[in-house]
Amino acid sequence: MRNIVIATAALGLLDGCHHGHHKHHADTANVAAAVKADAAQLVADFNAHDAVKSASHDAPDYVGMFHGMANVVGPAADLALTKVQVADPLAKVTVSGETVDVAASGDMAVWRATYAYNFTDLKAKAPATEHGNWLLGYKAQPDGSWKLTWGVVSDTPRVATPAT
Repeated sequence: MRNIVIATAALGLLDGCHHGHHKHHADTANVAAAVKADAAQLVADFNAHDAVKSASHDAPDYVGMFHGMANVVGPAADLALTKVQVADPLAKVTVSGETVDVAASGDMAVWRATYAYNFTDLKAKAPATEHGNWLLGYKAQPDGSWKLTWGVVSDTPRVATPAT
């Protein structure tokens, strides 16, 4: 009986060594779906003008890069900026062309889309729409959730309106 226990233990160790030489293949389709769902919820939270829920998508090391602004570092800074944005009753973002690229390791992903952002232009005191590209970097968290570690918002040039 003792030999069977020793043999079984040895096989278990060999099996562990055998698996240790193979790279873990992440389920990138599930990661992409989780990231896409989180990005959709982020948009929904923003459009509901809920700054707290919007910033809850951030990892502790979040950095936001927005055109014409200093970097937003950390969830508290993101919350402060988002509160200003959602105070505008016209604030609304729509996205299209969403794509998610997942690292082969399955621990990082990039969500990208084009956006249209409706807001009040304070200088013109009129409704305005900005168009651009939006990138979000996601990282797996120790608890298995996906959180934003960085975001980049880059507006694209306005399309000139032809004279009539």
